[in-house]
Amino acid sequence: MAVYAIADLHLSDSMDKSMDIFGKHWENHADKIEAAWRKLISSHDTVLIPGDISWAMKLSEAQPDLDRIGRLPGEKYMIRGNHDYWWSSINKVRSVLAPGLHAIQNDSFLLADGTAICGTRGWIVPGAAAYEQDDEKIYLREVGRLKLSLDHARDRGAERIIAMTHYPPFNDRQEPNEFTRLFTQYGVEQVVYGHLHGVGGVSYRVKELDGVQYKLTSCDYLRFVPALIREE
Repeated sequence: MAVYAIADLHLSDSMDKSMDIFGKHWENHADKIEAAWRKLISSHDTVLIPGDISWAMKLSEAQPDLDRIGRLPGEKYMIRGNHDYWWSSINKVRSVLAPGLHAIQNDSFLLADGTAICGTRGWIVPGAAAYEQDDEKIYLREVGRLKLSLDHARDRGAERIIAMTHYPPFNDRQEPNEFTRLFTQYGVEQVVYGHLHGVGGVSYRVKELDGVQYKLTSCDYLRFVPALIREE
């Protein structure tokens, strides 16, 4: 079982929301992702999706996008991104997901080999240029949600942990914060994240901090090919 990750799918099968306005490389991006996915990934593999899944505003509008992901091979685990406005209550989201597609919120999933998949959306962190006092409440709430997810994994006897955030879990100077401290404290092996596009990701291409491996997995950064996180 190999583990892959790809964030920021930005699907829009039920609405006219093209990503082409962000550059020619985005043309037919959903088809590019699907083609690469089917070439690389088998039914025995795991795929992590760190948010920004669909442009839909309502869960019913997101259904075609979720069904498209559900038809792809592999066991798939996703968290909410900042553009996933369709993501309502976790019970409602889970009720419409195809078998093999799983949503994480305040909890975790345990793979057959003892690896737990954890995650939360995250938020702008202290020290980031855009961080303001009003962000503190949301930042701390997301820290709490991450801790709930990690505690859930530990309570289930996880042998190792891979985590997802949508927002990068550090600022562009890679300064420690409550997210990174939790990852280190709980012995998380790898963290995958997205949110950043184009040149915005250059300062965030961090490979290791305090023993934790980090990887930016925005789909355009990956050239629309799921990244191999862990080999079989």
